[in-house]
Amino acid sequence: MTVKTYGTVSEEDRRRMTGLEFVQGLASGELPLNTIAQTLGYDVAEAETGRVLITLTPTGAHLNPAGTVHGGLTATLLDSCMGLAVQSTLDKGVSQTTLEFKISLVRPITPETGEIRAEGKVLNCGRRIGTAEGRVVDSRGRLLAHGTTTCLIFPS
Repeated sequence: MTVKTYGTVSEEDRRRMTGLEFVQGLASGELPLNTIAQTLGYDVAEAETGRVLITLTPTGAHLNPAGTVHGGLTATLLDSCMGLAVQSTLDKGVSQTTLEFKISLVRPITPETGEIRAEGKVLNCGRRIGTAEGRVVDSRGRLLAHGTTTCLIFPS
């Protein structure tokens, strides 16, 4: 098992990789995960063209005042998996950023939920706009949250 590191990949290095090479490098540990992944404790677990899986086991550090996992954590997982799914379809020298996203939180998440999985899948990717959907599920496959995103695609 590869030990994950955290940091950023230089713009020059990112330009030399396809989007898929970049995202697969995050998943394999060949490239450092972004520092928000370290802060929140999530991992890019799988990456293929148009699909990315992120995993996290919620802890007491993720709770809101009501004692459930803060919705912002779920939003971050969905934004990350959906955006990286779009990135996985892009050519060298092309990048993306989130223009907007919408999420629905359908079940509470607590530390007792155990590992959760956020999977993003591309719906459509054109020259300027990419769209994707995401789902967060627990280990039993129960839907916890879902969302959609629109990403702007541009030369890096």
